[in-house]
Amino acid sequence: MWHRPVGRGSAYDTAAEGPPARQRGRCRIVTATAPEHRINDRIRAREVRLVDPDGQQLGIKPLPEALTIARSLDLDLVEVAPMANPPVCRIMDYGKFKFDEAQRAKESRRRAVHVGIKEMKYRPKIGPGDFETKTRQVAKFLEDGHKVKITIMFRGREVFHPDLGKKILDRIAEQMDGAAKVEAEPRLDGRNMVMVLAPDKRAKQSAAARQRNQDAHEEE
Repeated sequence: MWHRPVGRGSAYDTAAEGPPARQRGRCRIVTATAPEHRINDRIRAREVRLVDPDGQQLGIKPLPEALTIARSLDLDLVEVAPMANPPVCRIMDYGKFKFDEAQRAKESRRRAVHVGIKEMKYRPKIGPGDFETKTRQVAKFLEDGHKVKITIMFRGREVFHPDLGKKILDRIAEQMDGAAKVEAEPRLDGRNMVMVLAPDKRAKQSAAARQRNQDAHEEE
């Protein structure tokens, strides 16, 4: 645990808390980071609204008394609402709080879905095996929350038979029914025909609800 620097010229001479400023010549460059909570002796208020480890309000206490209560529990006094009047402080294990906070942020980043547009290419004369393989991958992209651009590539004289490509796109859309919706209808783009599918969350939720109801009836 590091402590507040003292003396003139410190980056902590102002009311704002944060990491020490870096000095470069006569210009001070401050690295922007998330604000830290004031804890224990770094709290400046004369009195605080105290909350115990279980979240119970203990009322307004002089700061020395609040610190004494926290230390008697072998815990920290943490300023959680500095803008309140008086500031709200909670008794907690600050090290554990910071660890849990970091874990939650890490989990949130891990679960974040970076939605983008994936593309899957088909040929008008694609075989059944390739069609099923590619369409399963399309379903996986949609399940992961991505939009999917389906491209039918025409070669040579195939471009004069766009109906072949349209049949494939219609077949894909039919298989994705309930999981996706057609965001961009099939259209010719040069020698290609394209269609865009997007995840259909409402249809997915409705299907899940129907499945739950069906399971409930079967159990009865």
